[in-house]
Amino acid sequence: MRRLTWRFLWAALCMLTLSRLCLVAWQWPRVAAVDGIWPVILGGWRIDLVMVGMMIVIPAACAPWFGHFRWAEKITAWWFRVCWFLLVLLEASTPQFIAEYDTRPNRLYFEYLGHPREVFGMLWEGYKLVILGAVIVIGLSMWLGFRLFKPGRPDRALRWWWRPVMGLALISVCVMSIRGTLDHRPINASTVAFGNDAMVNTLALNSFWNVTNAAYLMQNEKSSFDLYGKMPIDEITQIVRSAAGLPEAMLDPHLPSLHAQPASVKRDKPLNLVIILQESLGAQYSKKLGGAGWTPELDALGKEGWWFERAYATGTRSVRGLEAISTGFFPTPAQAVLTLPRSQTGFFTIAELLGRHGYFSRFIYGGEAHFDNMRGFFLGNGFNEVVDLPKFVAPKFVGSWGASDEDMFNELDRVLRTDSDRPTFSMAFSVSNHSPWEYPQGRIVPEGEPAAVNNTVRYADWAIGEFFKKARQAPYWNNTIFLVVADHDARVSGNLVPVKHFQIPALILGPGVAPKSDPQIMSQVDLAPTLLSLMGIDTVHPMLGNDLTRRPANRAMMQFGDNYGYLKADQANGDRLVVLEPGKPARTSTYSAPDGYTPIAPDVEQEREALAHVLWPSWAYREQRYALPALKK
Repeated sequence: MRRLTWRFLWAALCMLTLSRLCLVAWQWPRVAAVDGIWPVILGGWRIDLVMVGMMIVIPAACAPWFGHFRWAEKITAWWFRVCWFLLVLLEASTPQFIAEYDTRPNRLYFEYLGHPREVFGMLWEGYKLVILGAVIVIGLSMWLGFRLFKPGRPDRALRWWWRPVMGLALISVCVMSIRGTLDHRPINASTVAFGNDAMVNTLALNSFWNVTNAAYLMQNEKSSFDLYGKMPIDEITQIVRSAAGLPEAMLDPHLPSLHAQPASVKRDKPLNLVIILQESLGAQYSKKLGGAGWTPELDALGKEGWWFERAYATGTRSVRGLEAISTGFFPTPAQAVLTLPRSQTGFFTIAELLGRHGYFSRFIYGGEAHFDNMRGFFLGNGFNEVVDLPKFVAPKFVGSWGASDEDMFNELDRVLRTDSDRPTFSMAFSVSNHSPWEYPQGRIVPEGEPAAVNNTVRYADWAIGEFFKKARQAPYWNNTIFLVVADHDARVSGNLVPVKHFQIPALILGPGVAPKSDPQIMSQVDLAPTLLSLMGIDTVHPMLGNDLTRRPANRAMMQFGDNYGYLKADQANGDRLVVLEPGKPARTSTYSAPDGYTPIAPDVEQEREALAHVLWPSWAYREQRYALPALKK
């Protein structure tokens, strides 16, 4: 068993490397354009070791106990032959899949297996030579596999006391191989992503890993239709378009939310954009929003720009806030689109939109950007660069989650000063305000226990203030729109949908942005359309958030586990909250901040509106209808 295991390890690594080198040679112009040869090869070896580690862990663990039996040698040989076949089959399928879909085999591979007659009919009619070549390659590889993994002489029996020691050692090695890293978080596709060409990033994977990973991730694709009820898609589309103030006529029936948005602010030259996403900075900490008063710097800045008194997050996790801010996508009970398989490329982001207007887009994060697949999603959907902890220049303090907020702001300031005249979009995400509450000493005077949320909030606020003091003196200040907004509140709990814990600070600063305090109800999804208008860019995009420079939102949507809240302003009757729960009738209540809920008779119209707003993103994601039209070649 041990000899077979070692033979499979080296054979699989050699075969996968050869396949990857052939793909690199075939796609060399695109690989060379992003300096990708070594990231592809080195990243590929890391992913290959993960996949091979999964395949050998059971034989490796059993070898010390059963390796001296002939029956175990035969079972192991057939196990490795099957694994070899699967690896070869997927690699042989890869060139044609890339030619068709510009990516390695993914979820489509096994989705199409549900329609064998149509798929094989298509292949036979259009790709006879490709099929013949693949059959030859697979046949030769299987002949080689049977030769390589032929049962041989059983292992020598080990002494009884040596078996658990050897077994534990082999399991530990395999587990480390599967984990792929000694960092805080296990390896994923985002770990080895390095450029803004999504296809080239997939070359650093292997196709069996990519298919099985896509199958695993599909468990996160909860559908609103299964939880809350059904509605015809035409009616859903009509309701959400009407709520967004869009005309009845569609620009593109295939992309039903696509619409033109002329900028309300006309500028000789469109402004740059900086979005600062603050970790866990809920309204409960801001005195200006009725909270504890731990954010004096942000509250002071709120007097200088467009301050939203009733901004609401769409969810309770960072990845949901990133989804809302960068894509304008409505929340669903599924995981955020950053982590789902159908949205890893071809999904709308404001980075892709701005890229079509000549902007260079970057994401800056003090931690490891493969967390929550941030790197992979952003590089696959319009961002040109991801700057995370390994790329930071001499960070002063690194905690459990990464570099401190002041280090993140120093990096943001540094890159903004190097941008010269090119238009840029930078989205920076902080990490300090997160348990275990770590921050550099000497910046604030701690109150009570130093490692506590009150002190990290105050430190994060201090870092915001220091950045804006520096930014005001920088050359980029007068040509940049800034947004400061939280990703979500901290430690959300309470009601079916605890509205008070979804309220967050949101502030827009920049040229021509008049200071005002805005009392309207609005959501994170309204910020991107508003920023585009303030930048002075006429756009066409699929976002259904409101351009708040033209019309108020007066509604917010909130996903809390499997519960969905739709809050809507009603001047005559008070704010109304509709809550949708799985398999139950909708509940309607009046809401008064911070915790006033009064059940009332069903508001059928608002309930239908709420249902449409939670069904639409599930449908748009599943059918891949949230995108920009393809560029004409």
